[in-house]
Amino acid sequence: MTSPMRIAPSILSADFSKLGEEVRAIDAAGADWIHCDVMDGHFVPNITFGPDVLKAIRPHTKKFFDVHLMIAPVDPYVEAFAKAGADLISFHVEAGPHAHRTLQAIKAQGKQAGIVLNPGTPESAIEPLLNDVDLILLMTVNPGFGGQSFIHSVVEKIARVCAMIGERPIALEIDGGATPETAPLATKAGANVLVAGSAVFKGGPSAYAGNIAAIRQAAEAARGDWV
Repeated sequence: MTSPMRIAPSILSADFSKLGEEVRAIDAAGADWIHCDVMDGHFVPNITFGPDVLKAIRPHTKKFFDVHLMIAPVDPYVEAFAKAGADLISFHVEAGPHAHRTLQAIKAQGKQAGIVLNPGTPESAIEPLLNDVDLILLMTVNPGFGGQSFIHSVVEKIARVCAMIGERPIALEIDGGATPETAPLATKAGANVLVAGSAVFKGGPSAYAGNIAAIRQAAEAARGDWV
């Protein structure tokens, strides 16, 4: 059975001066998940927000909180993000030497767990983890900043990871440069969750519904070629 297509706007591109309002707006505009990019200025060259901000915006929506930790180390912060309202916590396989331990820590908090690969990291790095994850996130930009261009060479990796997943109930997400033009490339290769930042938040709240719909329609049309 084909997994549903999900659009997960990244609040990295939201107006941080009114973050709760922005979360409510993308919820009303048709977001399936809320993607929360956490950066530490160490693992990636930027700093965004921590668990207190996540906790503050959690009451503004009942949508699924997809929390993407671009931090190192990860383990000391898993409990705080879980308690702040994350539904799924994903982390980079490059962020530490004990990925299985981190997955166990996330599951121990009763949360779904995801593993993330940077564009330059081969998919072989996650093969031993396939039976322990709920989601695989492939970066289609180098992590650290919003508004970057989609790295087209990752499309072939999406297809290879999709084949690795096989019949396992694992979501396949991409993050970076998703637009109505690039979304079909990712979904045709097998992605079923699209993180979109700039492409959703451009134009202000009145444009959010149209922006989300445009990405969804382009993605679903491409999936129609193989579903």
